[in-house]
Amino acid sequence: MTWQLASLLVLGAALTAGFTWYERTHPTSRMLALVATLAALAAIGRVAFAALPNVKPTTDIVLLSGFALGGAPGFVVGAVAALASNLVFGQGPWTPWQMVAWGLCGLIGAGLGRATGRRLGRVPLALACGGAGLAFGAIMDASVWVTYGGQPTPGQYLAISATSLPFNLAHAIGNVVFCLAFGPALVRALLRFRARMEVRWADAPVAGAPAAPIAALALALLLAGSLLAPQRAHAAAAGAAPAARYLAGAQNADGGWGAAPRAASNATQTSWTVIGLGAAGYDALSVRRSGHSPAALLRRYAARSRATTDLERTALALAAAGIPGSTGGLAGRLVRAQRADGSFDGLVNLTSFGALALRAVGVPARSRRVQRATSWLARRQNRDGGFNFAGRGGPSGADDTAAAIEALAAGGHRSGRAVARAASWLAGHQNPDGGYGLQSPAASNAQSTAFAVQGLVAAGRSPDRRRRRGARSPVAYLRSLQARNGSVRYSRTSTQTPVWVTAEALAALARHPLPIRIVRR
Repeated sequence: MTWQLASLLVLGAALTAGFTWYERTHPTSRMLALVATLAALAAIGRVAFAALPNVKPTTDIVLLSGFALGGAPGFVVGAVAALASNLVFGQGPWTPWQMVAWGLCGLIGAGLGRATGRRLGRVPLALACGGAGLAFGAIMDASVWVTYGGQPTPGQYLAISATSLPFNLAHAIGNVVFCLAFGPALVRALLRFRARMEVRWADAPVAGAPAAPIAALALALLLAGSLLAPQRAHAAAAGAAPAARYLAGAQNADGGWGAAPRAASNATQTSWTVIGLGAAGYDALSVRRSGHSPAALLRRYAARSRATTDLERTALALAAAGIPGSTGGLAGRLVRAQRADGSFDGLVNLTSFGALALRAVGVPARSRRVQRATSWLARRQNRDGGFNFAGRGGPSGADDTAAAIEALAAGGHRSGRAVARAASWLAGHQNPDGGYGLQSPAASNAQSTAFAVQGLVAAGRSPDRRRRRGARSPVAYLRSLQARNGSVRYSRTSTQTPVWVTAEALAALARHPLPIRIVRR
């Protein structure tokens, strides 16, 4: 077997493994679309800068994709970008080498993101992109050495590397410059997608499904009614009790929740369900299936959480369940995740939930940490009174504005000017159907409306009032999406009823001003 054939077989095995790994993650349609878009952007970046030898943003885009989205998506972005761009530059024996090399850049980004909790400054991120450029060059030097060098020797490789060194340095320097210019902005956008849009949807049971699972679910819902006793009178508000019973009936045998009844439990769905139940005044740990409550899973999630979004969500869930925030060292990692300027990852939405999470783990409202977070938030308020997830200047959105109100109120600033202006923005941007969209204008959905309700309550405004002439109240909009079994659809046009949507709607239907109610045991 020749060196050339052996190398192609190894490359083929690597590419097969990478694409199989990605396929086995069962990416959502939104993730597929995002990966395709990033691969196209990386390919176009290579074509656009073709006049400058080896200076291109492709490596940066691939590495940052892996950094924000994970190893499998990062690998596919790199491999597809190489294949697609060579439709312009020409295919050849170098193509599989480029596919593997850029795929590895995606994996490097994923490893870096995992090691740092996806928190890395502009300069270190740029240096990492520069290092990835040198690694890419070293692999491509190896491709020339193996493919065209006859019987390869170390001396040949050194000679090839010396010849290509100026081009590899140009690649690395270009990567550093590109990342310094746009790297943090791209990472923020991708992390926003990961936190807000990456949801695994599952169809609700349809007519004609086997009777046994339906009967089991009905029995579970019946039993849930006896397990759930609201700890606060307002939890009995219209729509709240049916939603709580639905969530209790959707619990899995391990004590957790998945995207739909009988779907595998995961940290996101379990945490949000516990938060929703806790906000509505229910004791989530009294909800059991096969003798298991969510307590063990929450402790496991606390020990494993590293990314800022995971730390914040788990901290809120622990507080809602009455489990100490110090469990698994989570409180310490949460405190360390806060930057010197008071923000969490430099993002409005993460800083809002960061302030709430700090309160959840027992940090006082008047503490320096909480006040630094709320001061940072107040400085990012847009001129129209709303908030954008990335900071001042971007279009205001209901989710981010409501979360900022909750955080400011939790920090003792409920009567402040920033809360009043943000609440006025919410009041003025309600849709005619009574709901709220992610931004304005945008179609209404249950999640944005639930956040808006909680923001209005946190600001001291009634969510049962109509905010614009001819519109119903946002609470009435939520109830219009609720099915007889208590589940809540994402929107009018959607037939999906994800567990997390019902959990978030539950807290809003109970008119609770914050995502949690700390349970005292």
